Amino acid sequence: MSFPRQHARTRRFTLGVPRSFVIAPGGERVLFLRAAGPEDPITSLWELDLGTGSERRVLDAAELGADDADLSAEERARRERARELAGGITAYATDRDVQLVATSVGGRLHTVDLRTGAVVAHPTAGPAFDPRLSPDGRRITYVSDDALHLVELVAGPGSPGVTRPLVVESGVAWGRAEFIAAEEMGRGRGHWWGADGDHIAVCRVDEFDVAAWHLGDPGTPGTPPPTIRYPAAGTADADVRLAVLSTEGGRRIDVDWDRDRFPYLARVSWGDGPFTLQVQSRDQRSARVLTVDPATGRTTCVRELDDEAWIELVPGSPTWAGSRLVTVEDVATHGVDGSRALLLDGDVVSPPGLQVRSVVHADETSVTVTASDVDPTQVHVWRWTSDGTWDPVTEHDPGVHAATASASVQVTSSAGLDRPTLHVTVSWSVDGGATQQHELASLAAVPSLTPRVELLELGPRRLRAALLRPSGDDGTTPLPVLLDPYGGPHAQRVLQAGGAFLTSQWFADQGFAVLVVDGRGTPGRGPAFERAVQGDLATPVLDDQLDALAAAAEHEPRLDLSRVAVRGWSFGGYLAALAVQRRPDAIRAAIAGAPVTDWHLYDTHYTERYLGHPDASPEAYEVSSLVDADGRLLGAVEPAVGSPPPELLLIHGLADDNVVAAHAVRLSAALLAAGRRHRFVPLSGVTHVAGQEDVAERLLQLQAAFLHEVLATGGG
Repeated sequence: MSFPRQHARTRRFTLGVPRSFVIAPGGERVLFLRAAGPEDPITSLWELDLGTGSERRVLDAAELGADDADLSAEERARRERARELAGGITAYATDRDVQLVATSVGGRLHTVDLRTGAVVAHPTAGPAFDPRLSPDGRRITYVSDDALHLVELVAGPGSPGVTRPLVVESGVAWGRAEFIAAEEMGRGRGHWWGADGDHIAVCRVDEFDVAAWHLGDPGTPGTPPPTIRYPAAGTADADVRLAVLSTEGGRRIDVDWDRDRFPYLARVSWGDGPFTLQVQSRDQRSARVLTVDPATGRTTCVRELDDEAWIELVPGSPTWAGSRLVTVEDVATHGVDGSRALLLDGDVVSPPGLQVRSVVHADETSVTVTASDVDPTQVHVWRWTSDGTWDPVTEHDPGVHAATASASVQVTSSAGLDRPTLHVTVSWSVDGGATQQHELASLAAVPSLTPRVELLELGPRRLRAALLRPSGDDGTTPLPVLLDPYGGPHAQRVLQAGGAFLTSQWFADQGFAVLVVDGRGTPGRGPAFERAVQGDLATPVLDDQLDALAAAAEHEPRLDLSRVAVRGWSFGGYLAALAVQRRPDAIRAAIAGAPVTDWHLYDTHYTERYLGHPDASPEAYEVSSLVDADGRLLGAVEPAVGSPPPELLLIHGLADDNVVAAHAVRLSAALLAAGRRHRFVPLSGVTHVAGQEDVAERLLQLQAAFLHEVLATGGG
């Protein structure tokens, strides 16, 4: 099987990998999702018994009649925001004791009682989205048609129960996250149970003032175009509020905070700890951590956060370690380049230079995080204990690690340059005894190629880079160069994880030297490095790619700088189009997939974080965009006289609701008007993920053929 086909059929080698872990409170069991094989797109629910080491499937999605053809609009949007590539059971919720599980499969609500194995289908008002169990397991909430509904399990967990609407309001959504919360803030849900199981905090989302955009697809002219509410930079956001609802009598208490100053509801947590919010200003330079009195809706500020650039939202923060508030904040004076530091009650407890990526778990005696230390290409699990010590838990295993943890159990997903797929290990101790381990079985495919990665630090900024050469490289042949970046905020490509370089190696095996570079703006190197793109998303990121290219050519003289191309998707697609337009002296060709081309057309929360409001900072949008609203190219440079014109291949899914296809269409029109060569491949029915098997396979082949043609390489 060819690599493009294997890559597509295995959903980028994710099928069969254990994920989405929940640890039982007693530490005796772990739930997780896993497909039954490397090419099985249907994910089911599994349980690991730590006492016996046995893994059993407790809910088979195929037996429930998993069918993604009739998913609700809310569920399709959730999967798109989560970049979900599989089907079946892709999310689930449990009660406090992890004895009862609720999930929606094909829009149908099911529960499974883990004590008896009984599976029950529950009546619903329509396709059920995001079901949530009350902590005591007596009730289930779910969203259907933008209304929040309640299922009362009046006869116990094994009964179908009785469903009724909890809150319905015409033209307003209750119980789900708005677009930018799910896409940009990392908040994918819109309702949270209180510990008593009688009250629930619910988001009220009014999108009346948000612009309506229509995603028409010429490939299906008989289908009415779907309409989305999209808050583009400088335009109105959704009006998001929070209320506490009583399941008995339906009493509603509105949560009160200064929404005029802090309109963004970034975090909500409620359960056994304090009812806590993190709210953020529109310019994202101020945020507040608030606690809520659920009986009155009054809020109390427990932490003020202010930053001249922006407040970074970090997964797992804020939370509580017993009675102490845990936050992750950028501290410019902590370390040479500043630190993304761990704070308890406002005091920094992490060492200088440690860049915290997420908070995994917190209790009275310890806090577990993922973080990078001196090497941004590695992410390790670290544990702080109340005596002030730090333990780099995974330091013995170079690579990239993520974790789910409780006080006694840790599930660690690990990647390394020597292994192309994730390994998942469960570690625990009984009564403080020796640590025991169990490796969860991975059913993922073994890739048909092995990345040959050389990690480099290039140029005066010591840009982290990876250089990949063809597998059959003879060490003497000059090599055309393919830059393969993402290059923008919130994502790294240069990590010690073999799976991150599989596609890059395949392109290398087509006869290229592939160079992957993380420039300014990418995470892991401290606040100053990330903030270098404030007010200009174009110049620093492009300069860093070309500076790294020059330094790599000094390291490997066989790089043919007369034949350089760049490819990328999303921000990487923007960077590719940017490079070929503004530096035709250095870049011969570009492949721009789903690129942002006019930052006025991208969403408020992401764009304004880096460029500000377009009314206040029009120059930031002009320097960062490739085309303006009048269809004129911005910053485009003519190639030198006698030089061949650069080639650009534009690719965009017409169903993309994140970076809408208007970006590519407008750039194509501007290029045509300016007489500039380019090709445009519109993908009917394809979203930002481009996960369809046939599309994913053919896209790789299409890109390779384009590169061979325009760089006149031999191919392979």
